[in-house]
Amino acid sequence: MTNPQLWQRYKEYLCECPKIGLTLDISRMNFGDDFITGMMPAMKAAFAAMEKLEAGAIANPDENRMVGHYWLRRPELAPNPELRQAIAQTRTQVKAFAREVRHGIIRTVKDRNFTDLLVIGIGGSALGPQLVADALGVARRRLTPHFFDNTDPDGMERILVRMGQHLTRTLTVVISKSGGTQETRNGLRVAQAAYRAAGIEFAPQAVAVTGAGSELDRQAASEKWLRRFPMWDWVGGRQSELSAVGLLPAALQGINIEPMLKGARDTDALTRRPDVRKNPAALLALMWYYAGAGRGEKAMVVLPYKDRLQLLSRYLQQLVMESLGKQFNRAGQVVHQGLCVYGNKGSTDQHAYVQQLREGPNNFFVTFIEVLADTALGQAPSPATRLEVEPGVTSGDYLNGFLHGTREALSENGRESLTITVEEVSPRSMGVLLALFERAVGLYAELININAYHQPGVEAGKKAAQAFLAWQGKIMEHLKAGGSGTAEQIAAAMGAPEATETIFCILRRLAANPGRGVKAELAPNLTDTRFASS
Repeated sequence: MTNPQLWQRYKEYLCECPKIGLTLDISRMNFGDDFITGMMPAMKAAFAAMEKLEAGAIANPDENRMVGHYWLRRPELAPNPELRQAIAQTRTQVKAFAREVRHGIIRTVKDRNFTDLLVIGIGGSALGPQLVADALGVARRRLTPHFFDNTDPDGMERILVRMGQHLTRTLTVVISKSGGTQETRNGLRVAQAAYRAAGIEFAPQAVAVTGAGSELDRQAASEKWLRRFPMWDWVGGRQSELSAVGLLPAALQGINIEPMLKGARDTDALTRRPDVRKNPAALLALMWYYAGAGRGEKAMVVLPYKDRLQLLSRYLQQLVMESLGKQFNRAGQVVHQGLCVYGNKGSTDQHAYVQQLREGPNNFFVTFIEVLADTALGQAPSPATRLEVEPGVTSGDYLNGFLHGTREALSENGRESLTITVEEVSPRSMGVLLALFERAVGLYAELININAYHQPGVEAGKKAAQAFLAWQGKIMEHLKAGGSGTAEQIAAAMGAPEATETIFCILRRLAANPGRGVKAELAPNLTDTRFASS
């Protein structure tokens, strides 16, 4: 802590951004003095590519579409007046609708005020709204949020039990760009069934956020849902928090969305500047490149020292890993690029994996998130924040001490880290963080020459899941026709010995769930279990 060389390096490489209330310290990344200078030609090209993207260039040739999440916070940048009008109009409609719900102008089927909000989505359609709800939620929020963010029936049942009688006063927002996402569709059907069981209509208390003309859009229109909001094809799910996807749930909870948009807008303006040493997104991209030798050789451990930001690592997992995890570069060469992201929160994880971070494999770098204010959302100091747990020391002082102590302990053992510091957790700082990482991802993708705006691996997984479910249908037909035996025998009888493992896994799960039409006769060796129709 008293090393004068470290202090000099800290002063030299501290990126101060007072206009957005943020600093970035990269001094504990051990790059050489000539690294940033040597990367300037590549950074110049990255800035030029980002400028074209924001101007409306086709960024995703796979789908022949633009990428315009930057326009969401500054519509005048959109390349044509139709888009500019659509963005501004949607924002106005979101705020007006949320205001009418919160003030009791729009009411439930039984003419009562809405008290709860159920958001049904997955991936980017849930992670952003969850992060913002957890970070910016207050005790007396207008609508209490709940989320169906998976196709796990037990998980959805737990949410419904928690909601209890509040379901009758719940507004449900279903989010899916295509309207055909299976997990979201399944959640929708579970919610509809729960509303029916509660004796209320679903449609008058349902809102869709989806693409125009999508399967969900058509369903919402034909069933006369309460409202529909657009989800444009030029906004990827993982960059959609500042579209209706995230703004609508936030506004319904009473969160002020304008400071969030302004924080993102101001960060965009700052991170467009080509002065790398004063551009925190450019510095983040360079540190990712340095740490992983341009090949993602080290993971990024995200440690926010603030409970309100505990979901940040989950959010960044999708934003970073779905954007950067690619088999091919733009030239079609096999590169297997990516940047692994994991983490949770400090100081909890000092009792989890910091031991390995300090003394185990040196295959990572840490991104600390420091929040200066103990309170959030501009609130006055509370008894908990003022309480001295020791003379002159508060719990917040301890939290700050753990952050800097961990940073120092890692540095002493040759483990690298960078630190992002914001003044407080607020709608504005949330917009700042979202925009900062979005820009860093875009710039880094240019440095390694990959397309950050498509996700063929995700689509491959969806297709494989459909194939798996198709096998389930064939198996049930076989059993109902009198077929039985071990998985190997059933596979052979079906003429598909190559699918034995798939058949075994399907049969095993169906037999474990009463009422699914399959019974199992266990054998000493699990794989010799016999199955038949029940």
